[in-house]
Amino acid sequence: MATNPRVAADQDAPPVTQLLASFVAKHPSRKWSDAAEHEALRTFLNWVGCALGGARHEAVDAALAALAELESAPQASILGRTEKCDMASAALVNGIASHVLDFDDTHLRTVIHPAGPVASGLLAIAEHIGASGREVIDALVLGVDVECRIGNCIYPDHYDRGWHITGSAGMLGAAAGCARLLKLDEKATAMALGIAASQPIGVREQFGTHTKSFHPGAAARAGVLAALMAKNGFTSSARAIEAKRGYARIVSTKTDWTEITGELGTRFEIAFNTYKPFACGIVIHPAIDAAAQLRARGIKAADIERVDLKVHPLVLELTGKKEPQDGLQAKFSVYHGFAAGLIAGAAGESQYDDAFVRSDEVVALRRKVVATADKSIAEDATDVAVTLAGGRKEHVRVEHAIGSLERPMTDKDLEAKFRAFAAPVIGEGKTGALIASCWKLAEAKDVKALIAKARP
Repeated sequence: MATNPRVAADQDAPPVTQLLASFVAKHPSRKWSDAAEHEALRTFLNWVGCALGGARHEAVDAALAALAELESAPQASILGRTEKCDMASAALVNGIASHVLDFDDTHLRTVIHPAGPVASGLLAIAEHIGASGREVIDALVLGVDVECRIGNCIYPDHYDRGWHITGSAGMLGAAAGCARLLKLDEKATAMALGIAASQPIGVREQFGTHTKSFHPGAAARAGVLAALMAKNGFTSSARAIEAKRGYARIVSTKTDWTEITGELGTRFEIAFNTYKPFACGIVIHPAIDAAAQLRARGIKAADIERVDLKVHPLVLELTGKKEPQDGLQAKFSVYHGFAAGLIAGAAGESQYDDAFVRSDEVVALRRKVVATADKSIAEDATDVAVTLAGGRKEHVRVEHAIGSLERPMTDKDLEAKFRAFAAPVIGEGKTGALIASCWKLAEAKDVKALIAKARP
C-alpha cells in the first residue's frame, strides 16, 4: 500500500515547537555576529521612528478611543503620546502606529515587517518589569528569528492564500520575544508558542484600510498575552506549530521544516532586515526609484505621453490600484508610486496625503502609466520606458531598489528618516537624544529613560 504523503510528512516533521522553545529560552545573550547586533539596533531605531511618525494618525486615535472604553490599567506608554495603557493594549497601539504609514522594516524574502509585532510587545513588557536594554535586544533578535524562520517555512504559499504574513507569523515571533524577556523556561516558552499559534492574525483583503496596521499590533498583543498566560501556567499543545492539525499545516501547503531548523543559533534572520525609504508597499519601491532617476534627468510630468512599466507579477497583484481615491489606497498603487517619484522626487507621507493623491497633475500622470507583469523581472526590480512629446524615449532599469540588501539605507539615512518622523512629534532636542539612546540601547539599565524621551 502506498504511503499517504501527508501522514508521512507529519511523522517526519521535526519537533520544531520544542526546538524553537529551547533556542529562545537557552541561547546565550549576545551570541551572534557584530553585524547582526548592529542590525538589531538599526531595526529598533527604525521601529521607534516609525511608531513616532504614526503616533498622531487617525487610526491610532480610533484605537485609543476604543481602549479608553475598556478602562485598562496604565502599565505601559504609547510612543509619541501622553496616554498609557495596559501592556497588551500598549503593544497593540504601538504596533498600529509603527505600521500605519507603511514605512517600517521588511524581511524581503518573506515580506514580513518584523519589528512591528516583536518590538511592540517587548517594549510594553520591558517598561512594566524594568527590563534592561540588553535584555530587550536579545529578545528582539530571537523573536525576529522565530518569526522569520516560520515565515521562510510557509512562504509563499501562505501569503498567496491571502494571509498577511506580518500578522499571521508575527504573533509567534512576539510570543517568543516576550517569553525570553519574561525569562520563561523551555517548557513555558513552548506553551507560549502554542498559545500564540492559535491566534493567527491578518488577511490581505484589508490592505488599503486601517485594519492592515491592526495586524502587527494585534500580533504584538497576542504575543504579550501568550507569554503572560504561559508564565502563569496556561497550557497548549507542545506540537502546536508542526502537528498534522497544527498552525503550519493549517495555514500553508508548503512546510519546509529545514527553514526553521537549518543553522538555528548560527544564522540570524535579523541580519537580512531592510528599511524603507518610501512610505508604501515594498514592491512599489523600484518604480519610485526609477521615476526619481528620470526626474533627475530633467523629465517633467507634462512632457510625458506614455510610461511603460515592466514589473514582477506580485507587484500588480499587491499594488495594482489604478485609481486610488485616498492616501491609504495609494500606498497600494504602483501607478501612484511612479507619479509621486517623478513629480515630487520622493514618496514620503506628504506624497500619500489625500490632496496630493487627488491632485490633477498626479492623476493625469498615473493614467499615462501602463504596467505589465513580467516574470523575468525580480520583485525588487523594474524596467521603465518613457515616451515623451515628439516621440523621444527615455529608458531606466532598476535591478535593486534603494533600501534593498544590495543598496541598503545607511545609518545616516535611517537617522534622517527618524528625524523627519520624530521632530514634529517630540521636538528637535528630544529627537537627537532619543536617537542616541536607541544606538546605546545595549548599555541601558532599563528602557524607561528612552521611553521618556519619546513623549511629547
